[in-house]
Amino acid sequence: MDIIFETPYLVRIVVTLAVILLLNRKFNNMIYATLGGILVLALWCGHGAGAIVSISWQRFSSLDNIFLAVVILQVIWLSGMMEKSGVMKDLVEVVRVSTSRKAGLAVLPAVIGWLPMPGGALFSAPMVDELDSENEIEPILKTKINYWFRHVWEYWWPLYPGVLLAIALTGLPFWEFILLQLPLSMFAIGGGVFFLLRKVPGDAGASQKDLPPGRGKKFLGLILPVIVVIISFLVISLFLPSMALISKYLPMIMGIFLAIVVLQIQRRLSPGDLAALLFSKSAFKLVLIVAVIRIYGAFIEAPLPGGTLLMGAVRDELAMAQIPVFIIIMILPFISGLATGLAIGFVGASFPIVVNLLGKNPQLGDLLSYTVVAFASGYIGMMLSPVHVCHMVTNEFFKTDLGTSMIRLVKPSAVVIAGSLLVALVVRTVFPTG
Repeated sequence: MDIIFETPYLVRIVVTLAVILLLNRKFNNMIYATLGGILVLALWCGHGAGAIVSISWQRFSSLDNIFLAVVILQVIWLSGMMEKSGVMKDLVEVVRVSTSRKAGLAVLPAVIGWLPMPGGALFSAPMVDELDSENEIEPILKTKINYWFRHVWEYWWPLYPGVLLAIALTGLPFWEFILLQLPLSMFAIGGGVFFLLRKVPGDAGASQKDLPPGRGKKFLGLILPVIVVIISFLVISLFLPSMALISKYLPMIMGIFLAIVVLQIQRRLSPGDLAALLFSKSAFKLVLIVAVIRIYGAFIEAPLPGGTLLMGAVRDELAMAQIPVFIIIMILPFISGLATGLAIGFVGASFPIVVNLLGKNPQLGDLLSYTVVAFASGYIGMMLSPVHVCHMVTNEFFKTDLGTSMIRLVKPSAVVIAGSLLVALVVRTVFPTG
């Protein structure tokens, strides 16, 4: 028994994630699988029954969790309204006649990727599926394409909370962080094209003579709800910052609400259609899954019974093993991303430690190179995580295996990691290092 509780915390986290994958594969139920993972992690970390109930209830009943549930429901409702009203079909058709199918499969989730909405991959999944009207593409490939290209901008796009938190913790100027991280999006797109889109049965797309006039204007009209969300989010965040103080999800809630109103004005649905969307059982099931995943995240963030933070304990274990600082700066964010499935989760859990490892007043070259590698490592951990909401809902939509999806994303993920190391090398060549 002592040997079990002397197991390194890093091993405990990895084993817990494996438990979630195995239970989900056996029972095909993400709620039960995550609850099993929570129980294993909590007991293995020494939490008693009272602490388990307390930590779970605090996260489940928190205002942020309630607002997150509202956002997830709104995403499902807006997506359903666009599908029911025909907007989604028309949008897919415009993309279909304007580009090749391969390009369209990447463009649609990438457009949705400009929205910092939790579970946004669920919004683009029906569009990706609609592009494959003849069912020529394997569901697992559609899963990977939708999920991967939905996330190609989050390395630097400043609407995402994880990016803003990383800027705050590193102390880098806004523009400097964006320029540093921008190449990661290019590597992500390149890796996605080479390892994912290349496997799609090709088509030439529409010839120029087939292209309908005014398609660009029509495309903008069809994605008007998306544009409304982005503009509303920016305006509310800039001019009504007190809303974000109540909850970081509140500006997004307001933006999606306005988008729903605009869509209803564009293409009105009947009260019966709206009611069917509002009270969908599948929508509330997804909300419950997200809530359970958030509770798992609470145990990653909660102090251990001795008061030490879990990721702090992992850091100490790595240091005692005399792992080089550069490797620690890669491993910690990766494990944080794998365990939390959230950008703001891996940044919040690991970046204070990363910055602390650099010491006071680090050389600019050190700060820039370690930042880009740490963020890329954490982000790829998040992308491979079985508790990442977008990963889970995309697999739910296409009825594909979560573990298989994780394994098959390793190659494009390796491109991003390699790209971050290349950027770090260039940065350290250009700027002085300690």
